[in-house]
Amino acid sequence: MKGNKDEGFALTENLHEQNKIFDPETERLDKINESLTLIQRLAGLTFGTDAYLLAAFAKKFPSGQAADLGAGTGVISLLCAVRKKYSHIYSVELQKEYASLCERNIALNSLSDMISVKNSDVREISSCDTEGELAAVLTNPPYMRASSGRENPSAEKNIARREVYGTISDFCAAAARLLKSGGMFYAVYRPERLAELICAMRDVRIEPKRLVFVYPDVCSPPSLILVEGRRDGAPSVKISRPLIIYKSGTREYTEDMERIYSEFSLEHLF
Repeated sequence: MKGNKDEGFALTENLHEQNKIFDPETERLDKINESLTLIQRLAGLTFGTDAYLLAAFAKKFPSGQAADLGAGTGVISLLCAVRKKYSHIYSVELQKEYASLCERNIALNSLSDMISVKNSDVREISSCDTEGELAAVLTNPPYMRASSGRENPSAEKNIARREVYGTISDFCAAAARLLKSGGMFYAVYRPERLAELICAMRDVRIEPKRLVFVYPDVCSPPSLILVEGRRDGAPSVKISRPLIIYKSGTREYTEDMERIYSEFSLEHLF
């Protein structure tokens, strides 16, 4: 299923009538991509194109384990698990309410055998928490500095959007502690902070290997950047052709976006 084209979200169908498994006063239930059902908090951030593209961008390691840092509702873990990208995924989430929500979403989609939730701070997580080093780490970290912009009245949105409990350097350092040598790191971030992301990766020996710039349309500057890195990798980076989300002057997806939703992959961009 594809996203809501008016808001750029990968949400498709509101299911408030099924209120036995969630609290309709504080939560919503949605059918999303890959035939998944997702409980989301009304006061929190909702599943968006950035999370879907990150999950689709990450390469498969079917016999390897992975971690999702700052998991939120667990949607990235769910998307990767249902596509069997990894043998097991550790969903690491700081906020207790979201760690609990993540567990409910995993159970709701019958994926408890493939995903474990860790209610932990990324600044403290280590390979001891994941029973060994991992093949991949994915993260959709807070995009904004703690002091930038107007603070959101919703505390949970503020924590998800701003570096209140960890900077991009902290997220990259956590990934480095979890990854085996040669393991892969995947992040979605803002283009204006690309230099900080690359520096943070290299500071912990995660070498950038592939970049995708994501544009809303051909007339707009990029709104997202997808980055792949390799732990202890050699210097050499490949940049894909631009990924344009919408056809010019419309809210219709481009052929590239249609193909991503169909194949759950961005490999055709390289």
